Amino acid sequence: MDVVEEDIVIVGAGIAGLTTALGLHRGAALWLPKRVYFTRVWFLRSQARVRLSIYRSSVEKIAMAFLKFCDLFRLGFQSLVLESSEGLRVTGFALTVWTNAWRALDAIGVGESLRQQYDQLSGYGFICLCEFAKLDLGQAEGNNFLGCDFSLQASSTVSGLPTSEISFKTKGKLGEHDVRCVQRKVLLEALLKELPDGTIRYSSKVVSIEESGYLKLVHLADGSILKTKVLVGCDGVNSMVAKWLGFKKPAFTRRSALRGCAYFKNGHAFEPKFNQFFGKGIRSGFLPCNGKTVYWFLTFTPSSQEKEMEHDPTKMKQFTLSNLGKVPDQVKAVVEMTELDSISFAQLRFRHPWELLWGYISKDNVCVAGDAFHPMTPDLGQGGCAAIEDGVVLARCLAEALSKKPNNKAEEEDTEGEEFKRIKTGLEKYAKQRRFRGFDLITCAYLIGFIQQSGGKVLNFLRDKMAAFLAGILLKKADFDCGKLSMS
Repeated sequence: MDVVEEDIVIVGAGIAGLTTALGLHRGAALWLPKRVYFTRVWFLRSQARVRLSIYRSSVEKIAMAFLKFCDLFRLGFQSLVLESSEGLRVTGFALTVWTNAWRALDAIGVGESLRQQYDQLSGYGFICLCEFAKLDLGQAEGNNFLGCDFSLQASSTVSGLPTSEISFKTKGKLGEHDVRCVQRKVLLEALLKELPDGTIRYSSKVVSIEESGYLKLVHLADGSILKTKVLVGCDGVNSMVAKWLGFKKPAFTRRSALRGCAYFKNGHAFEPKFNQFFGKGIRSGFLPCNGKTVYWFLTFTPSSQEKEMEHDPTKMKQFTLSNLGKVPDQVKAVVEMTELDSISFAQLRFRHPWELLWGYISKDNVCVAGDAFHPMTPDLGQGGCAAIEDGVVLARCLAEALSKKPNNKAEEEDTEGEEFKRIKTGLEKYAKQRRFRGFDLITCAYLIGFIQQSGGKVLNFLRDKMAAFLAGILLKKADFDCGKLSMS
């Protein structure tokens, strides 16, 4: 079978894969010579004004052709994204997009359009359900526990009273915070919309990878072979690329998560806040996405019998309702309103953080990003956010490497070898910038989940006493900026 050559192949059309592809598509223009770059910027800014004159001019075709010529600079570095499924695959229903991810989305130009569709959350709170059982439900509702003030509020499932509340309106070291709950499908479609047609090749499952000089051969399940200068693995927790790099399969935490998304045709009464309940080994959370959609989750340690409900959404829904504890009726209504096809079950997995310290995040012209790189538990809400950061940093490092020109005749004569060295250096730079960020997020997420979801008296006591500190960690880890597509 014929071998098809591609400059950059990205495996996996998830958040990390599409962010990387869009970063390369957009960011390469920023490494053009300054005169060319500023010419492009001038035309983009004046495009609307020029178009007005075009329709009044007798040289419409010439002017439009000239604008198209200038717009070619936006094409940047083309990549091919391989997706094993038949269409755009969405795992989960929504994710919390924290401040750090919004900065990264702004860097690739899709942040503002997404902000217009989702409400900014005003805070976070914890509520202990263990103590909530002792309260009169009317008292809790009278305290505006849910009511119409839905900030990040953490509650213990033991008491039901908020053990800690943190406002998202506080200012971090790098600026104002911005936290919103975004539907995954909408995020992926927003990224895909900005990519050239044909960027994704569907029904393309990678079965093996082999070396061929300076290039890599990617073998697909249909028998076709791709030859590429750069191979990026964004293929999730079961990554074939991560396996090739020597990473072990992510470990199971013995915890599982039920997730769902409820749609209220006539709108809901919740304020844009994040409420979380915990206690007796169970943690749940409820986050409004916008005026009509509420995302929820419940994490727990399942018995062997409970694991059997993985493929039965009816049992998932019943289990969630029976394990929420004595929460207000408004909370239960969210789960009750959730359609069965909007509920999912997943066993939580993570990569041991020390693997990131001595493992190969990149090797020669191959690297990993997203869940293929740093799968983590959802307790920080940073899995998808870190994947977006990866995409921006990787696109920046690759664009810089591929944009460099030979310095002398010797390098010109060995174009392929020199380009390989530049790519290798660029990926090593990416790995260096992301290694400790991934280590930090995996470690913090695991420890927070362990403490919050514990059932022992000692850990319950520590959790309630440290609730404000634990909640503060979420904002601290979100107070991060991965940078722009160009560092110049």
